[in-house]
Amino acid sequence: MPDSTAPATPPTPPVPLSALLAREDLALRQIAGPTDPGIVIHWAHTSEMADPYPYLLGGELLLTAGVHVPEAAGSGTYFDDYVSRIVAAGGAALGFGLAPVHDTVPRALVAACDAHELPLVEVPEQTTFSGIARAVWQLMAQARLAELRRVTEAQQSLAAAASRPDPVPSVLRQLAQRVGGRAVLYGPEGAEIASAGRPAEATVPEALARLAQVVRPSGPGAPTSATDTAAGTHLAAYALGAGQGFVLGVAAPQREPGDHTIASVAAVLLSLLTGEHQSGTGAARSSALVRLLLGAPPAEVAALLGPGPWLVVHARPDAQAPDPVAASALGAALGSPLVDLADDVVRVLVPAGREPAAQPGWTLGVSAASAPSGWPSADTQAARALARARATRAVLVRHGDRAGLADLVPSEEAAAHARTLLAPISGTPALAETLRTWLSLHGSWDRTAVALSVHRNTVRQRIARCAALLDTDLDDPDVRMELWFALRRQ
Repeated sequence: MPDSTAPATPPTPPVPLSALLAREDLALRQIAGPTDPGIVIHWAHTSEMADPYPYLLGGELLLTAGVHVPEAAGSGTYFDDYVSRIVAAGGAALGFGLAPVHDTVPRALVAACDAHELPLVEVPEQTTFSGIARAVWQLMAQARLAELRRVTEAQQSLAAAASRPDPVPSVLRQLAQRVGGRAVLYGPEGAEIASAGRPAEATVPEALARLAQVVRPSGPGAPTSATDTAAGTHLAAYALGAGQGFVLGVAAPQREPGDHTIASVAAVLLSLLTGEHQSGTGAARSSALVRLLLGAPPAEVAALLGPGPWLVVHARPDAQAPDPVAASALGAALGSPLVDLADDVVRVLVPAGREPAAQPGWTLGVSAASAPSGWPSADTQAARALARARATRAVLVRHGDRAGLADLVPSEEAAAHARTLLAPISGTPALAETLRTWLSLHGSWDRTAVALSVHRNTVRQRIARCAALLDTDLDDPDVRMELWFALRRQ
């Protein structure tokens, strides 16, 4: 049956038992059971229970010194029952310590492990169980790092492929190469539009096409991905986010932990590419750009981008600097291909009808809805909202666009008052911006420092300078209110 539940990030790869046996410092020796190089362990667990079944999750290297073994165990069915319970619980292998209870591994245990095809490892006296557990985690950490490096390199190559003149075939070729299999793009009617990679077994193409149908239905509750196997080949299907019925299919001889992440990145890129192909928005954006470069005002070309008004979103990732793939993925999640990646901030122009929602791993600032003539002001609003979100550790902050008391004052008079009141600091933009941020954060030195990316002592110095130039008491709430009014009308 297809499985629509897949990990969002590459899990920690298991450790081959052969890699643990190869560690010279452990001096482990396999004395029974299969020696298949494909045997892997997910963790090491120590237990002296006569029946460890209730305490095993599956995939363990179970370590025991044989404390639980009775003296007459060799003449009965004790070891056979013991090993069968480990196998029933999904244990991957058994490690038997030669000290302090036993000088040798019981022959009946060796026979039971051979009979039940459970790898049996002899642990010498000088090797501790904790040392084995530490070695397992070291090998897992090395495998995890190698897998993350492979995923990162794949993401970069897929992003580069998407920028080529033939982006869809290039992305499919790169994906097929990275997973060592075949990648197929299916159209809305289920037909194969493009493919790349090695030919599959005769029954695989039909099975992959059937799996694509599982994720094609749209609407609440419909799966976005599914997996299956056919003729020993691992299959996966991903619904593309453009909502037009396109599906990405992947067939590979084996499925590494990071393959789902790599395929998901390819699906995001193909979602953007197929969305443009289907709706023609790519050509419309190109036309809008050309007209802007030739001198047309924004209000004139905005109609090519879709009906307004618009929201400006500023976003900053919580972990590392954004890359083109992350920026494209964010745009797709917000429902807009109009994305600008600049330094450590991603800007997205979103139709006002698509209300931005919080995105995992991102901090967002959202402007008020604006017509094209107000885009520069909306851009400033989004930047300030993002700064406030970071300072208050909120995942999303929207610029307030409700009418207030300030709207009762004519805009011309309010602007003239603001210019007069703020004239002493108007020549130093850093002072005005620091004062605005400090007031918006209720006089918090630390939050203002975070929002402006400066030291808290710098904030204190600037606010003291503002107080001196304005010749006013910034601890007075009336003064703060008047300054806040003026700063909002600047």
